[in-house]
Amino acid sequence: MMTLMTDPASFSVAESAARPPAPASDYDAVRRTVEFITENWRDQPGLDVIAGHVGMEPTRLQKLFRRWCGLSPKAFVQAITLDTARDLLRDSASVLDATYEVGLSGPGRLHDLFVTHEAMSPGEYAARGAGLDIAWSFHDSPFGEALVMATPRGLAGIAFADGPAERERVLADMTSRWPQADFREDAAATQTYARRVFHPEHWRPDDPLRIVFIGSDFEVRVWETLLRIPFGRATTYSDIADRLGKPRAARAVGSAVGRNPMSFVVPCHRVLGKSGSLCGYHWGLTRKRAILGWEAGLVGGGRA
Repeated sequence: MMTLMTDPASFSVAESAARPPAPASDYDAVRRTVEFITENWRDQPGLDVIAGHVGMEPTRLQKLFRRWCGLSPKAFVQAITLDTARDLLRDSASVLDATYEVGLSGPGRLHDLFVTHEAMSPGEYAARGAGLDIAWSFHDSPFGEALVMATPRGLAGIAFADGPAERERVLADMTSRWPQADFREDAAATQTYARRVFHPEHWRPDDPLRIVFIGSDFEVRVWETLLRIPFGRATTYSDIADRLGKPRAARAVGSAVGRNPMSFVVPCHRVLGKSGSLCGYHWGLTRKRAILGWEAGLVGGGRA
């Protein structure tokens, strides 16, 4: 892994002096910090430079970002240096083989979140959600506002929005997947899921998070495979196709990955191109890089 150096001098005085307005909220501050770091990580900006572009005092930003993301802006810069993406792919095929053989991954597994899952029956899926009650609401997360959707049987969807202006579009995208379902806004019903998903202290092996897959048989098989990618690792579309016994179905696998309704929990962000490139992500490559960087920071224990 490359040695990382912080060099604020790589930014011009004019850039540092162009201080933007103070953020409107804690969420806005974190969003702007993540966005700035993911766009400028190659320059290895220091805390003062990052805080200057966000419009906050450095010590306050440090405390806020650590509270939201679990690591400091500096550690996030280091973690998000995604020329390490190729390292994530090292031995990915054998990792998937091993997790299938034992039925679960090792103690470093994150996106179990300690998860237990079930799938809607083919008939229920064909009904396009008819008779299904889905509660939804937006909640804060380290990666933007998260739309959390839940049924009486468990968590059914997670999507992301960059602030209130995007809520309508994101909600429409998700509700269109199950057009015959009954949707109701209910923050009380979804808050527990948001807390359990985005706060590691609530990830407990003795109390697994229940999730419900609503998709075609092939999509569900792909999503189940995604759940087997261990924390701190990645795989490719072709590796997943090989594991499913359909080596020529990489494109179909890509479509199913893109249709994953539970971003973050079902880690579609861990699927990369063969070369280690990030490829597409339904909720944006900036957010994909941010999630991978956050995970890498937790793996490395980056808390500086």
